[in-house]
Amino acid sequence: MSIITNRSEILFIYDIRDGNPNGDPLDENKPRIDEETRVNLVTDVRLKRTIRDYLHDFKGQEVFVREIRDEDGYLQDGKTRAKDFLKDEKLQKELENMSFEEQRQIIAKNILDRCIDVRLFGATIPLEIKTKKKKEGQGESGSLTFTGPVQFKMGRSLHRVVMKHIKGTGAFADKYTETSKKRQYTFREEDILPYSLILFYGIINENAARHTRLTDADVSLLLEGIWNGTKSLISRTKAGQTPRLLLKVNYSEENYHIGDLDRMIKLVSEIPDENIRDIEDVRLDITTLINKLKDKRDLIKDVELLVDDRVKFVKDGEDFDIGRLGETTGIPVREIAF
Repeated sequence: MSIITNRSEILFIYDIRDGNPNGDPLDENKPRIDEETRVNLVTDVRLKRTIRDYLHDFKGQEVFVREIRDEDGYLQDGKTRAKDFLKDEKLQKELENMSFEEQRQIIAKNILDRCIDVRLFGATIPLEIKTKKKKEGQGESGSLTFTGPVQFKMGRSLHRVVMKHIKGTGAFADKYTETSKKRQYTFREEDILPYSLILFYGIINENAARHTRLTDADVSLLLEGIWNGTKSLISRTKAGQTPRLLLKVNYSEENYHIGDLDRMIKLVSEIPDENIRDIEDVRLDITTLINKLKDKRDLIKDVELLVDDRVKFVKDGEDFDIGRLGETTGIPVREIAF
């Protein structure tokens, strides 16, 4: 597969019911909410983790950023993880006589060859390498920096949300010893959102792609990871997340993109935001988005699209069939398939 040569923008919308799409560990793991707007926030780190987990667990792809423990159960740090990419039996004798920079280049090549997440999102990787010059002691230190071609803004709900505090019982007593036996279960507490419809915006930069060697095949796996990865989360707080829309705009003009596509979708509902509980309670107004795409159609190669059939759209105040997007904008539209 060839390295990508065109810039793209991505819109991804998904929802969750009675869950926590992204807890804040510094605030009792409560859902992240903008205090001023009451909008639910989801970090790009959360989405990238979803993608990484799916690509590694379901597609057999190697990812650099993942939890790896040694035989004693200790978690690897970045320096130790980087050394995994120097483990080549054919090179072991040669490595002893290589300079820091030579070994650094080997690590860089091996990471880009093997790790799809670094080709997609980039990474800053600390290095500590033993060289002939410094066989004793800690070795020479440095780092590798790859700027990721794929970047996402923080996800935001398209409506105000309300947080609910729930109490329940656990499965076991809090303590059990011969001198301290309990007849009661432990209590648990958690904070959830009854409903949140979340929009992510992303961009794929063709210039950065040349440095990480990002290919068309990698981008196809990215889209699959976004959609199917979201569906595959089965933890208590994430179960039930459902992807609703995935749209990718591919440009023909070099070094160009429209930008801020996420600001061109509005939520329409006849009930207060805080009472929304299902995707059928809302419609997505894509009037501004359609008009912008139509206006810039000469700079756009095509649009890729995948939509859940329960999503309803509006254009100019009237119901809109998303299947007519190509006809309405004059841009070729093709369905995303996995």
